[in-house]
Amino acid sequence: MTTELETTVDRKIVTFSLDKHAFGIDMRSLTEIREWEEPTPLPGVPGYILGVANLRGTVVPVVGLAERLGWQPSTIHPRSCLLVVNLGGKQAGFLVDEVDDIISVNEAQIQPAPDTQIDEPGVISGLVKVSDRLADASDDGRMVLLLDLAALGVSRITDVAA
Repeated sequence: MTTELETTVDRKIVTFSLDKHAFGIDMRSLTEIREWEEPTPLPGVPGYILGVANLRGTVVPVVGLAERLGWQPSTIHPRSCLLVVNLGGKQAGFLVDEVDDIISVNEAQIQPAPDTQIDEPGVISGLVKVSDRLADASDDGRMVLLLDLAALGVSRITDVAA
């Protein structure tokens, strides 16, 4: 028998791919998903800041998420896109390989963050197992690493690019 707590959806997660890994961010932080456009480069900023983009009159730093996580830069392809996020009134765009889905998760489904291959600890807030809608019944699903945008330093990123 399912309890009311188990059936309550606590939050929606936007899932995306980056270097063959599945990640997710809380949908409440997402402002928009944009097609990839080459940003205007800035001198003297950290290597993971690819430049800035003008989003309807607002200058937003564009972050290579792979580089920010300490990985090799993403290869730009037709499905590459920017996830524009807002955290504490500051915006940043993160380059990802492709957006996968929007899923609903219960807080009870989120497991503690594992040790990962990411250079900076704390950027993974947890993980959740999700099933692929197109998979067969024998598929156990895949694990999605949930990113902590505050730990990624969205406010520091916007200050550096200003």
